[in-house]
Amino acid sequence: MGATAQYDVKDLGLANEGRKRIDWAARDMPVLAQISKRFAKNKPFKGLKMAACLHVTAETANLARALKAGGAEVALCASNPLSTQDDVAASLWKHDRISTYAIRGENSATYHKHLFGVIERGPDLTMDDGADLVSALHTTHTRYIDNVKISMEETTTGVIRLAALEKKGDLKIPVIAVNDAKTKNMFDNRYGTGQSTLDGIIRATDLLLAGKTVVVIGYGWCGRGVASRAAGMGSRVIVTEINPIRALEAAMDGFRVLPMARAAREGDLFVSVTGNMHTIAAAHFPVMKNGAVVCNSGHFDIEIDLKSLKKMAVKQRLNVRHCVDEYILPNKRSIFVLAEGRLVNLSAAEGHPASVMDMSFATQALAADWGWKKVCSSKGLSVSVHQLPESIEDGIATLKLKAMGIPIDHLTAEQKKYLSSWDMGTN
Repeated sequence: MGATAQYDVKDLGLANEGRKRIDWAARDMPVLAQISKRFAKNKPFKGLKMAACLHVTAETANLARALKAGGAEVALCASNPLSTQDDVAASLWKHDRISTYAIRGENSATYHKHLFGVIERGPDLTMDDGADLVSALHTTHTRYIDNVKISMEETTTGVIRLAALEKKGDLKIPVIAVNDAKTKNMFDNRYGTGQSTLDGIIRATDLLLAGKTVVVIGYGWCGRGVASRAAGMGSRVIVTEINPIRALEAAMDGFRVLPMARAAREGDLFVSVTGNMHTIAAAHFPVMKNGAVVCNSGHFDIEIDLKSLKKMAVKQRLNVRHCVDEYILPNKRSIFVLAEGRLVNLSAAEGHPASVMDMSFATQALAADWGWKKVCSSKGLSVSVHQLPESIEDGIATLKLKAMGIPIDHLTAEQKKYLSSWDMGTN
């Protein structure tokens, strides 16, 4: 890929299959479709350059199409080496002329070359899934940052990184924490991650979850989703937590709560969903059962301490199944790692269902629209991590309910008056 390359994908011959996949996802993304029509009419991004570092999937493709409909020149690269759908990447360039830099299985050098591919186009606005793009703008590619007016962040991991950057006083552009919107985390993280994580595990292993002990590490929205779905399939679920409120919630939701040191001895399957590092650590592997399966559904591949596992293993057998590696320990027990410790739902399966990404990407699109208007207004937007206004989220939820054919009640005039008053109490 040269400095002026418009794309770098595996094979443009895959484009027709990619278009089918993109169009299939679009059938289940009615809210984003309505926003795309609005964008096509109003052109809120006319003349803007957008750089996006996201998972290159059929659902993301529909977001990119919507942004282009709004007048933006969009450049997209992958936010994870194993999450790219090569046919989608090919279709985005061949059919939509959206500059795309993504190849499934790309090495670290190619990953960062692709990241630079979108940065060097001089974006006015960026979208991130894990904060790698914004991080590069703040470190290795600082000469491009002055042109960037605002960024969106899609993940828990990314928001954590950016909040730390802000706290340190080094954040240089306003960021909207799209992940913190309820129309994202309550649905994408819980229902999307819950279903797609188990989908990836089952595709990779053909494991029967009924009767198995599943250890869910972290009880945020993603952990809640994974735990509830595993329990629904007949698993005995153990939750590990560091947050006392979440641990209490898990216990009251009916799950056993244990420290990881104890849970490591009992689990058949381990799923880390924390956004932190080494939640499955060196001390845990030797006490695991023979045949224990470990995987990660957090953004980065550092939740499982793979370096320590590789060092202690006396033998490694890679690709014993697609997306499954076996590590044999000195005690003769085998540990199976899924998807190289990367996002199992995107690496071994297809990621979240389009229906839930409909809301996430509708939120992402409207966050970009709102954010750009704010930075261009007379008041501007401070250099910090911002939350999306609740009114935008309510609008997205209303559109989704309408698309699902679900009516809801509305306050009467009497009820509105009561809720705004103080003098009506016990009769």
